[in-house]
Amino acid sequence: MAGESHNWVLMVSAQTPTNIAVIKYWGKSDETLILPVNDSISVTLDPGHLCTTTTVAVSPSFEQDRMWLNGKEISLSGGRYQNCLREIRSRASEIEDKKKGIRITKKDWGKLHLHIASYNNFPTAAGLASSAAGFACLVFALAKLMNVKEDESQLSAIARQGSGSACRSLFGGFVKWIMGKEENGSDSLAVQLADEKHWDDLVIIIAVVSSRQKETSSTSGMRESVDTSLLLQHRAKEVVPKRISQMEEAIKNQDFPSFAQLTCADSNQFHAVCLDTSPPIFYMNDTSHRIISIVEKWNRFEETPQVAYTFDAGPNAVLIARNRKTATLLLQRLLYYFPPNPDTDVDSYIIGDKSILKDAGLEGRTDVEALPPPPEIKGNISSQKYQGDVSYFICTRPGRGPVLLSDESQALLNRETGLPN
Repeated sequence: MAGESHNWVLMVSAQTPTNIAVIKYWGKSDETLILPVNDSISVTLDPGHLCTTTTVAVSPSFEQDRMWLNGKEISLSGGRYQNCLREIRSRASEIEDKKKGIRITKKDWGKLHLHIASYNNFPTAAGLASSAAGFACLVFALAKLMNVKEDESQLSAIARQGSGSACRSLFGGFVKWIMGKEENGSDSLAVQLADEKHWDDLVIIIAVVSSRQKETSSTSGMRESVDTSLLLQHRAKEVVPKRISQMEEAIKNQDFPSFAQLTCADSNQFHAVCLDTSPPIFYMNDTSHRIISIVEKWNRFEETPQVAYTFDAGPNAVLIARNRKTATLLLQRLLYYFPPNPDTDVDSYIIGDKSILKDAGLEGRTDVEALPPPPEIKGNISSQKYQGDVSYFICTRPGRGPVLLSDESQALLNRETGLPN
């Protein structure tokens, strides 16, 4: 290894988006390789609003592999981290940095230790696919550091071994995770169906109902569903294959009514599988159900879908509006039913793309208080408000895939020591 002095640190930083499945992945046929029982399709969310940033560093002075998540050191001994590290190391190529006088051969990578720092700009383990963004970012950044030649689809098969949904965060736009047929999982990988510019009318509003960690993790929930839910078997075999081809068609043709109908139906069936599990799993709560009811009433009133809703393994609602005008009407409805607490200003209640507030005529608390009841509420029904039931809203859109960060000020590790900044 050239550059024999032990004081050099080589670093790479990357940013990776999270994704939300519109045709859900729930259930594995192989727990170790993380092979799913069905295909799934997702929308990648704009990393400007929801993303993981990861810095990976290598140095002969590092004594062991270490990782920090959101500033706190965590163990890398778990099988999922070890699988990803092993797979990436085995594909590493020689690199040379003549300016720094560093040369690392393929063989050297097996002896060198890594430091990894990762930061989510959204709640971890609250049903917002933080592990998907996290493992995708880890694999993408390590692949760049180690000069791995594989393309994004091949890298997605490695990220999948950290977290199933992570394979879909290696691309922007609309992504399909193909379950694959091979026992070793080599063909269980992600492909991009369309990039983020293909259907850029869509606006996404996430209602963060709870940012607490969920009671039943996705991993144990899936295992229990596979073992006990007959509905899951029927869903994987009979329902999802048809929905996948219908959803691909809807995305290709920008057919919002079909897209919305499929998205809502698949979310509801996923949660029905959770209820069909023994013991039953409850990821949604009363606020989640109220949001579904608000969207369903509005869609029926307009006689064509305006908004699609989908919920992952948690109570947070991901609402996809057909265009920006519809998104402003959706935001008005959401703030009518779920106004902020008295001590919360509107500006901190809506994060992400705040420009939508102005479009919706909601620039302050008085604008929220003046909102009229939505027209789909019949005059004789009292419309109850649920102040404080939503923590905050995130306004976003479909977004791009992973990128390298060239600005060194965004690195999470110190370039001299390789320790967290």
